[in-house]
Amino acid sequence: MTLKNAYKPHSHVRQTMPATQTAAAPLAFPMLPSLGVGTLDSYISYVNRVPMLSAAEELHLAQSFRQTENVDAAKTLVLSHLRLVVSVARQYLGYGIPHADLIQEGNIGLMKAVKRYDPNQGARLVSYAIHWIKAEIHEYILKNWRLVKIATTKAQRKLFFNLRSNKPTLSALTPNEVAALAKALDVKGADVKEMEIRLAGGDIALEGDDSDEESAYAPIQWLADNTQEPTERMAAAATDALHGPKLDQALMALDERSRDIVQSRWLAMDADGNGTKTLHDLAGEYGISAERVRQIETSALKKMRGMLQAQAA
Repeated sequence: MTLKNAYKPHSHVRQTMPATQTAAAPLAFPMLPSLGVGTLDSYISYVNRVPMLSAAEELHLAQSFRQTENVDAAKTLVLSHLRLVVSVARQYLGYGIPHADLIQEGNIGLMKAVKRYDPNQGARLVSYAIHWIKAEIHEYILKNWRLVKIATTKAQRKLFFNLRSNKPTLSALTPNEVAALAKALDVKGADVKEMEIRLAGGDIALEGDDSDEESAYAPIQWLADNTQEPTERMAAAATDALHGPKLDQALMALDERSRDIVQSRWLAMDADGNGTKTLHDLAGEYGISAERVRQIETSALKKMRGMLQAQAA
């Protein structure tokens, strides 16, 4: 439905108002459907059945609200123009914002327009309200379209809402096309290039989804810093303590041979991360079998583990 057709009065549902009537009489509007209440389709169906106002009816209601702050008159003006909001909001569906959200913001703009509308200026409410509706929708899109604000100046806002529709092709703009767009929109060529780059970029979800696909691996996986997390710091402090004074105390509780075997096998590492001496190397030093060295090592480690667990508790 085009905007022009959306606002065309329906003569078969319009209620006329006597010329001699002085107080704003609220018009009888259809009730919301009993089925499907709360859905977007039922809302649109409802607002399309709300009767339009004639110029005389609109003038009478607007004057009543402006002079006496008649809330019923303002309500009638708002309800009769809700279909206009639906039509305008439909023009902005390409930005990925839900239609219902756009309509909601447009309704706020409509209410602001009704509050500020001066019927004595000679313009119909529809001509005045459409600017407020678009302004409110524009503001909402700019706040919610991207996590990072991409249009903060007047020139950027103009480019944001007009660049894509004015691009001659889907390809990157050529220098001549940049110059032509800058002239047509009355902005700088550098602003056109910058906005094209910003619109071409996309947001990346910080957290991935629950699927097993590659896209499930999100920046949160490699951006997270757990070093300052309380439990991680407590665990690191406990590990440092076990690797420091407590470990030295456990080693000193061993006899000299057992301590040397443990240090050579577990605490003295080579470039590959292995112990500097094998069981056979230590067996040759102490004149015992490799199996005996393994038994001494196992016994020493068991004793040390018991001491460290007691200290940790």
